[in-house]
Amino acid sequence: MFDTILIANRGEIACRIIRTARRMGIRTVAVCSEADRNALHVEMADEAVEIGPPPAARSYLSIDRILDACRATGADAVHPGYGFLSENAAFARALEAAGIVFIGPPPAAIEAMGDKIESKRFAERAGVSIVPGYPGEIADADEALRIAEEVGFPVMIKASAGGGGKGMRIARSAREVSEGFQLARSEARSSFGDDRVFIEKFIEEPRHIEIQVLADGHGNAVHLLERECSIQRRNQKVVEEAPSAFLDAGTRAAMGEQALALARAVGYRSAGTVEFIVDRDRNFYFLEMNTRLQVEHPVTELVTGIDLVEQMIRIAAGETLALAQADIVPRGWAIEARIYAEDPYRNFLPSIGRLTHYRPPEEGSQGGVTVRNDTGVYEGAEISLFYDPMIAKLCTHAPTRGEATDAMAEALDAFTVDGIRHNIPFLSALMTHPRWREGRLSTAFIAEEYPDGFQGVGEDSAGDRTFALIAASIEIEERRRRSRADGRLAPAGPPGEAWCAMIDRKVVPLTIHAGGPGELSISVDGAALVAVASGWRPGERVWRGLIGGEPVTAQVARRGTLLEIARRGRSVSARLVSPTAGRLQALMPEKAAADTSRVLLCPMPGLVVSIAVAEGQKVEPGEALATVEAMKMENVLRAEREVVVKAIRARPGESLAVDAVIMEFE
Repeated sequence: MFDTILIANRGEIACRIIRTARRMGIRTVAVCSEADRNALHVEMADEAVEIGPPPAARSYLSIDRILDACRATGADAVHPGYGFLSENAAFARALEAAGIVFIGPPPAAIEAMGDKIESKRFAERAGVSIVPGYPGEIADADEALRIAEEVGFPVMIKASAGGGGKGMRIARSAREVSEGFQLARSEARSSFGDDRVFIEKFIEEPRHIEIQVLADGHGNAVHLLERECSIQRRNQKVVEEAPSAFLDAGTRAAMGEQALALARAVGYRSAGTVEFIVDRDRNFYFLEMNTRLQVEHPVTELVTGIDLVEQMIRIAAGETLALAQADIVPRGWAIEARIYAEDPYRNFLPSIGRLTHYRPPEEGSQGGVTVRNDTGVYEGAEISLFYDPMIAKLCTHAPTRGEATDAMAEALDAFTVDGIRHNIPFLSALMTHPRWREGRLSTAFIAEEYPDGFQGVGEDSAGDRTFALIAASIEIEERRRRSRADGRLAPAGPPGEAWCAMIDRKVVPLTIHAGGPGELSISVDGAALVAVASGWRPGERVWRGLIGGEPVTAQVARRGTLLEIARRGRSVSARLVSPTAGRLQALMPEKAAADTSRVLLCPMPGLVVSIAVAEGQKVEPGEALATVEAMKMENVLRAEREVVVKAIRARPGESLAVDAVIMEFE
């Protein structure tokens, strides 16, 4: 077994690997860029080495600097995590030449599966089902259009060296082929240094289901069943689960057999994932093989009880796989929600800044439910523009899918993050969405259910009632605390006092009867009394209690005289007032939003890649105006209506803050 492992990565995956290595008694070395000097993985490791400036190309992607760190620390093995150099055959060979073990597959397997064009040819020869299309390299936009018309619309334009949703575009028309081809090539060039793309048929109503495999260096291989990864945005996974509610036993077995056939054919060793697209009739087609640990590996660990990082380390150390296929027995259901620094109310655009408040839900197992949070940040840490915007991976495990979903909804409601925008409201809303709860999923789920973007969860009377009861509980507890202050007169209050809870602009009449500490009986709008009990204390950011005997969790924050309450994807401003004040406040006019129809604002902090129009130019609806890059993704900003460009205020190459003016319209 290894004495020292260097982790050639950062963030949550570096922390995840360190935890397993520490349990195995293996010393760990972290590497970091200048921007990550104070990162959590640096603090957790036994030793850390700074390897360069913030841009990944000059630090985490520098093979020479990582090799130097290995020599300086005496590391005898390297775990690459995912991303960065994890699927770089040249890196694996460089380590081998230096006498350092690469905790991953052989370089030849990385090369065979790392090129999407070649991997499809390889998979077809191995007897694996592939998607109809043109697997060859495409020279230009004209050839792309000809091939797309031959394959038949819609088609998927994909970067050969792509991954993580980068360099991928769906084209449903000739116009979209030309534009998508150029964008896919540009993203592929900037993300992977390889601008080759290919085209394949886009499967309608597709599900993204993948098979986890493990193979050792002694000819043994097993698959650890499947993961459903169909909830995606711009081809980037958002929520994953294991197992899939869609597969039957026959399809599951056939997919597992093909995954193992491919792994054996390529001479695979270590953990890897064979990804498939599955259509509505359960026909499945090879998508790609990821020759590394997947971001979503925790759900497989939770349902199988197998530590994949430990298995990778043992296999790399030459041990024989101690698992047979018969040993892989699923237990329960697991869900992973990726928490990103992005604003769901602004089309999920990236957000950067300092985490002024970061309190994840408590991890552990209780009552058959397990909560796990893989993270690489802490309160006070900074979300940088240089790297992936992931904050954490929140996972729940329970006996059934419904129970795992309920546990995830509760855990998200208890997860508080301040300082940056984040997607927790969207994830919370997703857990209550009828299609999610029924398991009617596809990779188009988000586009279909939120075609105009996520606007939060709409008002409903049951939600108003719950928010009003929480607000009343908090208000009464704060009054009780104030009444205990020395020299202070006790304020008027329950029992039997009439109040109004203002939930945004809606008035909810209440009659409050106080009980013991943390206990109330409340009538809502003259209805029967409801028991409300909570141990909440002023200053706490999470309210937990029982309402009518049912457990309820919500995030709360005091903002002046208003109380912000959030749960299940909905956030409201609340306050308790007298009935008279409630009636008067309901009559107050709403403040009108500023008119931004004559300007194009930068929707995120980013770099202006290009300006597609000129001053005085007339622009049609849908026409591209500018392209802004943020966190390695290019975002095309389009005209929402017919306009004439009056003035351009930004230049290509310029870094802009969120809401900076890019151009003005007449």
